[in-house]
Amino acid sequence: TVIRNGLVITAADEIAADVLVDGEAVVALAATGSAVAQGWNAATIIDASGMYVVPGGVDAHTHMEMPFGGTYAADTFETGTRAAAWGGTTTIVDFAIQQVGGSLREGLDAWHAKADGNCAIDYAFHMIMADVNEGSVKEMEALVGEGVTSFKLFMAYPGVFYSDDGKILRALQKGAETGGLVMMHAENGIAIDVLVEQALAKGHTDPRYHGEVRHALLEAEATHRAIKLAQVAGAPIYIVHLSAAQALAQVSAARDEGYNAFAETCPQYLFLSTDDLGTPGFEGAKYVCSTPLRPAEHQAALWRGLRTDDLSIVSTDHCPFCFKGQKEMGIGDFSKIPNGLPGVETRMDLLHQGVVEGHISRKRWIEIACATPARMFGLYPRKGTITPGADADIVLYDPNTTQVHSAATHHMAVDYSCYEGRETTGKVHTVLSRGRV
Repeated sequence: TVIRNGLVITAADEIAADVLVDGEAVVALAATGSAVAQGWNAATIIDASGMYVVPGGVDAHTHMEMPFGGTYAADTFETGTRAAAWGGTTTIVDFAIQQVGGSLREGLDAWHAKADGNCAIDYAFHMIMADVNEGSVKEMEALVGEGVTSFKLFMAYPGVFYSDDGKILRALQKGAETGGLVMMHAENGIAIDVLVEQALAKGHTDPRYHGEVRHALLEAEATHRAIKLAQVAGAPIYIVHLSAAQALAQVSAARDEGYNAFAETCPQYLFLSTDDLGTPGFEGAKYVCSTPLRPAEHQAALWRGLRTDDLSIVSTDHCPFCFKGQKEMGIGDFSKIPNGLPGVETRMDLLHQGVVEGHISRKRWIEIACATPARMFGLYPRKGTITPGADADIVLYDPNTTQVHSAATHHMAVDYSCYEGRETTGKVHTVLSRGRV
């Protein structure tokens, strides 16, 4: 296959080049119109005139079929990866979950079984450690040997996923020893539970209170604590779904001091706010996720963090629950609303809108959506770039077409869109996953 006449954009370059694909891999790039490019013969010619040719997106934070609060995320690996492909994402890194009392291996095997043979695109796994003990810490080493590069712990959700500081420290020490990166859900879950109890006692049951009890300062405090524990262990740390300016300040300070503190944010924190969470009636439940949406003024700080590289990656935390029947479990008690939003299909487009609006450059778009997530989790340069030897995960992106987001047209298995009626500029035109359209 030859892809002709496009503008190839990677994290490093923007070049008018043709791309030669053989089998599943990129074999060469040559300047459009050059003798080398003209000399290429291929069975399939794809014309990318007027389009960007970019690496397939790498979404490093998804939860397909995830159990939560007595229900399951609405997208299966089949529907979720299909939606990802429609949105220009060609690799997801999902989370395998260890059950309390169970081994990491059992959790990983269970998630492999869910995904095997059902995915439209490539996938990898992080490992959620719900039960940090001598056995599971020992198991980290074996999993690293099999290509699980990352382990997620929670400072939130006491009684479900919560780990105390001692457990976190042990996991970080093992991470330092084995090269496994510890990812942290940084919110002070113990304090949040007290605030939840107090809010419900006062009759504050609407979705908007979800944002109030999960206070930005409790995200900042936990982020600070996670970073300090990592420093004690001599380990890097990766903060997931960072949403608050105060938490970002903790990451920035650590990075300024030369520590390997990394963080991701998500499109919902860049484009949505507590105004959405506070939608009258129960509609706000559509926007319940953790960490929660913040007041709109946090958005400018997050965009700035993406420009300065204090925020390294934009992932989705895609964990969709239907409004009917799932989100509705929390009518009369916001704490029973399943936490999570759909996003795997819209990330590349929303970040391109960030380019259109002048928040980030085109190269930075590819860096935060493709290259850095691939680097962070051991997938680069097979994923996240267009270079000889890389997998031919390539997206032809039309930067000028506008689209209106709607549940009626998206491919995610969820009955609403967080961006219903919103118009954005730019749209995926053609997607290749390892050379196949």
